[in-house]
Amino acid sequence: MAQSVRVFDSQFGVIMPLWTRSLGIYLIIVGAVIALICIGVFVHFGKGTPAVFDPPTKFVAVGPYAYVRNPMYIGGLILLVGFGLNHSSLSILILSVILFGFVHLMVVYYEEPNLEKLFGESYINYKKKINRWIPKCRI
Repeated sequence: MAQSVRVFDSQFGVIMPLWTRSLGIYLIIVGAVIALICIGVFVHFGKGTPAVFDPPTKFVAVGPYAYVRNPMYIGGLILLVGFGLNHSSLSILILSVILFGFVHLMVVYYEEPNLEKLFGESYINYKKKINRWIPKCRI
């Protein structure tokens, strides 16, 4: 997929600074760690996985989920942006923004209503306390 997206890079004619490659590696690692921690939290506390065929059976509001409602998506986005920077690909960075838009719509119109039905009042209260994308500062 990366090659089919990157075909547009030559058309943009944007050259990224060399330091973005190192930043990209850092973001890939950070994004992967966030996503893996989220998977571990789902398995351990939610008694399930992020997969549709084995969803958590218990509501999860611990670990990264205590700070933001969608940390796994955030981790994936950080990883993808890191990949784009590491490969000096404006196309992948643009794809990341478009993908985030689709994920946002899916979360708002599909995932959150289903979680409200599944977990009821506990999820509604969670939504009131925890932001969807930007963690609240707890100072």
